[in-house]
Amino acid sequence: MLNGKRILIGIGGGIAVYKVAELARMLSKAGADVHCVMTRSACEFVAPLTFEALTGNQVFTELFDLTSEREMGHIALARQADALIIAPATASLLARIAHGIADDLLTTIMQVCDKPVLLAPAMNTSMWESEATRRNMTTLKQRGMQTVGPAKGELACGEQGPGRLAEIHAIYSALLPLITAQKFHGQRWVINAGPTVESWDTVRILSNRASGKLGAMLADLAAIRGANVSFIAGPGTPGTHPLVKRLDVESAKDMLAVCEREAAGAEIFIGTAAVSDFRFADPHDGKLKRGNTSTMHIELAANPDIIAHVATMNARPGKVIAFAAESSNHLEHAKAKLLRKQVDAIVANDVSNMGSDSASGWWICCNEEQLMKTGTKLEFAEQVINHIMEMHT
Repeated sequence: MLNGKRILIGIGGGIAVYKVAELARMLSKAGADVHCVMTRSACEFVAPLTFEALTGNQVFTELFDLTSEREMGHIALARQADALIIAPATASLLARIAHGIADDLLTTIMQVCDKPVLLAPAMNTSMWESEATRRNMTTLKQRGMQTVGPAKGELACGEQGPGRLAEIHAIYSALLPLITAQKFHGQRWVINAGPTVESWDTVRILSNRASGKLGAMLADLAAIRGANVSFIAGPGTPGTHPLVKRLDVESAKDMLAVCEREAAGAEIFIGTAAVSDFRFADPHDGKLKRGNTSTMHIELAANPDIIAHVATMNARPGKVIAFAAESSNHLEHAKAKLLRKQVDAIVANDVSNMGSDSASGWWICCNEEQLMKTGTKLEFAEQVINHIMEMHT
């Protein structure tokens, strides 16, 4: 998503500057063209050379030192960026931006910046909670600027409370929606993922090898593109973007109840979960003792078919997409499920990819059968999103 994007980082003067170096490295590694503007105070903590080495680009520090200043270089820096991150956004820097004071390169850029702005505040707790800072933050939010953090914890001064710079991954995640076209804005998406767990007793369970990685990536991609995503996650499913509404469940019955509630009237439902086909017919309270027996007979009962239920419910989602993990005859089995479950499309993939970081398969709907490129799960998830986008337009 960041490949080819031009990101301008405005770096304020605070001890958290050293963390921003890691942010610059992360953005550059993700393919962004990163440029940095440092205040004089920021240069007291970390030398500009550090950011030049991490980004491969010149770092700007002085308003009148720009070689192209006669061509209004500060305006060019703002206009050429796709988004601007202010980190750390100190109390002083927030105040000057809020009140329109343009007394250095960064605050002058903010006077002419019409691109998305992400503020990452970092300061002492007392400064963060002061009336002046609260007013300034309200003003900046009213102008459309987005914020991430601050986090709570131990500060550089030794005090505890809110004021720490948000974690670098949190800043990275908050940036993505700002530089991504909001093609799913206003849509409700529901995605389930991961395994389900069926209890035999309080210790033993019946489950499978599904990781939930692909479903989590689909939820992130949809949310970053503007969808309101409800993510129904089985045990062990990876974390998701802060914009995703996450609902954790365990058993197939639990997942069905939540899916039915969340999917009613949604635009899109994607069933990636590896739901256990069976559960124990007579689960035990406490731990079941082995005893002296060398064999044991267990009775299983069929679990509900969640995807088929969602596809036939009264308040059916606009589009229902199923997944079919198969070990052989992938297309044949997937096509049969497409008709039997009455879904709009189905993704057939191989069980050998379950739990791994790679994926391959086919996109199948009533009038289309397309082989999808083998790649990472993220690349595969992006292909699925593109197919859904085509069928939903």
